[in-house]
Amino acid sequence: MALDPQILWAAGLGIYVLAVLLLTKLPYDWMVAGGMEPIRAVYYNRKIVHMLAGGVGSLMVPLVFTDVWYPLVAGILLSLLTYGAHASGLRMFWFQTPENRNDVKFALSWLGSVSLLWWLLGNPWLAILPGLFMAFGDGVTGIVRNAVIRKRSKSPIGNVFMLIVCAPMGWVIGGMADPAIPEWGLLAAVIATVVERYEFGVIDDNILITAAASATLLLGTAIGPLI
Repeated sequence: MALDPQILWAAGLGIYVLAVLLLTKLPYDWMVAGGMEPIRAVYYNRKIVHMLAGGVGSLMVPLVFTDVWYPLVAGILLSLLTYGAHASGLRMFWFQTPENRNDVKFALSWLGSVSLLWWLLGNPWLAILPGLFMAFGDGVTGIVRNAVIRKRSKSPIGNVFMLIVCAPMGWVIGGMADPAIPEWGLLAAVIATVVERYEFGVIDDNILITAAASATLLLGTAIGPLI
């Protein structure tokens, strides 16, 4: 019996994501050696991980997988890995901090939104859209704020850039639904951009972005095209 190529892709992507997590220590070391505050280097690295691991990984899902179980299991393993690093005290300090476990929530939010939308809608492209908002949209947001405000903040300047990144993704991927709902994809991008500015205790922006965008896409699929 031939080996399912999805297994090979899952293994390859798992190695790729692990490499991103480990190799981002290099830019951390370079930034700190250059005089940057360690916490600012951590914030930059978080967003690098967002985009290279979460973003690139998300884009690969509909290209190489036909079964939702593969990204689901991958998301669970990533959640366990990041949580285990915190729980064991062996944090990957170049992007993880003892103050919060937002990287774990990122992984959980990703696997929850991808799995739920794929199961309910049967469309892997729509399924990854909230994850793309979280990975690339929130990633750019954090980089801009860190560069301009020079500390972790919720400055609206970051949201401007987040919308610039997310709006085209929402329109294009929303148009890949059947029937096409690009306007709902765009609306999901706007809503994700707005809710990114908020956090409520343990409910961080990763959870809010994916939950709000997923709810919008589910509603949009139920109602249908607006135009």
